[in-house]
Amino acid sequence: MDDYLKYYDSERYLFEDVHQRFHANHFLDAFDFFTIIIWKANRAKSKIARRMLKENLPGDRNLEARCRALTQALHDAPTPKERMRVLIKEWGFALPMASAILTVCWPDEFTVYDYRVRDLLKDLPKLTEGGDFEKTWKLFEEYKAGVIKLVPDKSLRDKDRYLSGQSRACQLRGDIQKSFIKSDELPATH
Repeated sequence: MDDYLKYYDSERYLFEDVHQRFHANHFLDAFDFFTIIIWKANRAKSKIARRMLKENLPGDRNLEARCRALTQALHDAPTPKERMRVLIKEWGFALPMASAILTVCWPDEFTVYDYRVRDLLKDLPKLTEGGDFEKTWKLFEEYKAGVIKLVPDKSLRDKDRYLSGQSRACQLRGDIQKSFIKSDELPATH
């Protein structure tokens, strides 16, 4: 019988159970893989599942086989850059989701690319989709360096958490100040 309490705290489940299982088995099953997807962006799970079932990808054409093939390829990739390349170039993931998957598997090497955190880093260019991988990798390295510099004396994973928390708190303060009214919803003044 499953202990469903462990699924309540998805981040703890991911960075303890899933992380350990990945390194023990050298792959993830579909349940653990899609737990990462849902943690990063629940709205993306169906789109990612459809993309993973396309004919030109390795493994039998079912989600379980594809998740195992993908995560086995990640495990076998010799460098962080190659791991990122597998996700982006071979499997078609965007940098935010690719970085989340890699962060769960290698939390000391990767940080989750998040646009809200990027906005806290000054002078970092915005990500352009469909660009070449070398530019994406360079942007990710600059982003990671910015995260490391901005929050000293914490693990890379705690730097992620800190900056995400800072961004959410700032957004909430701003929303409260504007009474949660968007600028395009304000009444016209004469």
